[in-house]
This record gives sequence, structure tokens and C-alpha cells, in this order.
Amino acid sequence: MDSILLFYPNIYKDEWIAELSEVFDTRWIGQGPKVNEFEKAFGEEFGYEYCLAVNSGSAALELAYHLVGILPGDHILSPVFTCTATNILLLRRGAKIEFLDINDQLTANYDDVVRKIKKNTRAIIVVTLGGLAVDKRIFMLADSYNIPVIVDAAQSLGVSEKYGDYICYSFQAIKHFTTGDGGILVCPDKEHYEMAKKLRWFGIDREAKKRANWQWKVNHQMSMDIEEIGYKFHMNDIQAAMGLVGLRHSSDDLAWRRRLCEAYANNLDAETVWGGSCWLLAVLTNHRDEIMEYLRSKGIECDLVQVRNDAFKVFGGQQQFPHMDRLESQYLYLPLHSRITLDDVNRVVGEFNRCKSELKLKVEAA
Repeated sequence: MDSILLFYPNIYKDEWIAELSEVFDTRWIGQGPKVNEFEKAFGEEFGYEYCLAVNSGSAALELAYHLVGILPGDHILSPVFTCTATNILLLRRGAKIEFLDINDQLTANYDDVVRKIKKNTRAIIVVTLGGLAVDKRIFMLADSYNIPVIVDAAQSLGVSEKYGDYICYSFQAIKHFTTGDGGILVCPDKEHYEMAKKLRWFGIDREAKKRANWQWKVNHQMSMDIEEIGYKFHMNDIQAAMGLVGLRHSSDDLAWRRRLCEAYANNLDAETVWGGSCWLLAVLTNHRDEIMEYLRSKGIECDLVQVRNDAFKVFGGQQQFPHMDRLESQYLYLPLHSRITLDDVNRVVGEFNRCKSELKLKVEAA
């Protein structure tokens, strides 16, 4: 019997080739008109005005951290449960991270934010884990302190609420749609969008350079200056062409993911955690490790996907978080992607429920 994979990228081979042929018929394979087209299309699809395409979700986060002015020693609140990329970038900036506990939806715990927020907190990072929405009260609390909130939306697509000062998306290989790798930074206003555009390309004002016909000097005068040190974070037209195709399929993909999640939730003998843009579906169950081993033996991929960040030495050692401590031995992510069928879901559900029932009988007999 074929294996059921945990992840599978959305591949649109023929459409990609057609879209890419337009790129290869021009001189622009780096950052060019396709990037502009993709930014505009993404913004129109999800209701954003200031979208900046970059070469990874991590680049989007790095720019957001730069724009809110995170410096060494700054106090930052960030979830303990997230992809390490969220917090590794903060370490690189020398920030002082104070981790936040999670709630039963595995996202940032509002009550813990209330306990830990300070007047000198530089920023709050929240994560739309697995596509789930963040507790809106966090945004309102941050606003009352005039503290910026950065939304790591790498596991989401088009989050419904437009909260947060910056929203950071990812188009890495296994996300809702892929550009090979890439991301988008949604900025709060034109001023910060223009700043981000310069930072994306070393701090160079490409618009000014374009007006000078891409020449550094005009009439023996510099056509522009570099006022702030930037990065090489631009998306190229090859990535953007792939993104335009993926964007056209995004609503159908989201609808199918939701249908799969509903099928899981309605039939699994366990609590499920899913919602929003449905990138991941978790089950919360006792005997997690035994069930995970059993499912894998049946050709069903399942995994933890991410672990609490304080488990890694670079973050200074494991701490105590009541909800994280309780749930870390219970959560398990099941297969979810566009190639999965309802028959596949039924197979996963059947094996999961069978294993859990047998484990329950063993416990009762002991």
C-alpha cells in the first residue's frame, strides 16, 4: 500500500512552464516586472496595499525586525512554540527574548502576554501556527502600550484579520503555494514600505537608479546615495512567475484543505487543532509517541513538525510553561496537502482510532 505523506508541494508544472516562458523571453530573470505583478496580485487577492516580495519568509521577518528597530538587549515577547526561524533571527540581533506560553490552540497565550509585557518591551511576535488565528486581545493590549506587533504568518495564507504592524508570509517549498522559496512582507504604510524596498536591495533606491537609466552617475553627479545598510533579500522574476500561478490556485487549495480538516475532525477519536488557512492539523492525544510509531509502521507519515524552542541550547535552556509542558507530549501533526484524498483521510483515521482503542484496552487490562 502506498505511503501517505505528511507534506507534498503544490506542483503546477505546465502552468509554471507557460508563465516562465514569458520571463525567459525577456531580459529580466532577476527582480523585474514579474515581481511587481506578483506583489500587486497578492495584495489584491488578500486585501493588502503595501506588499513587498522577498526571497524567503525569514527575509520578511528580518526586514520587519529591522523596521521596528530591534537592537541588542531589547526585550521581545515571542512564542516558545514555533518554527525556530521566528526566534533565531531575534538571537542574531542580540535581542533578549522572553518566551510566551501557548494556549489550547497552540498559539501565543494572551494571559502570559499580560503577565510579561513591560513598558520597555520593544516588540511582540505572534505566529499564526498551522494557519490558526492569533488571539485578537494581544493586538489590543499591545496597542494600549504602543508596542508594535509582528505577525509571523509563514504557515498561513491571507490571514483574515488585518491586525499587526507587519505580516510576514512564506512561499517555501511545502507552503500553501511555493515559489521554490520566497516570501512577502506586508507593511503598515507607504513610508515603511518605501524603507523596506530600499533595505531589500542593500539600501539602494532602485527607483532613483531606474530614473537615471540604471546609471550611477549622471552629468558627473551620483544619481542616488545609500543612506542605510540593507540586505540582498529581493525576489526574482522566476520565483514571481511561479507565485502568480500558485496564487491562481490558492482559493481552491484552501477550500480542499478545509474539507480534509473537517473529515479528520469529524471522525478522529481525539481533539483536533486546526482552522484559518488550514496548513496543519494537529491531534492532541495521550500515548502520542506510541501512536506516531504505529502510524509510521502503516506507511502514514506524521511528525511533531516543530518543537518548543527552549529545548535548544542556543535559547538558554528549557523553562517552565504550564500549557506547553502539558501539551508537548500530546500534539501530533497528520498528513495534510492537496494530493491527499478523502480515502487517504479515512485510512489515517481508521489506523489512528484502531491504535488508540488498542492502547486504551491495554491500559485498562494492566
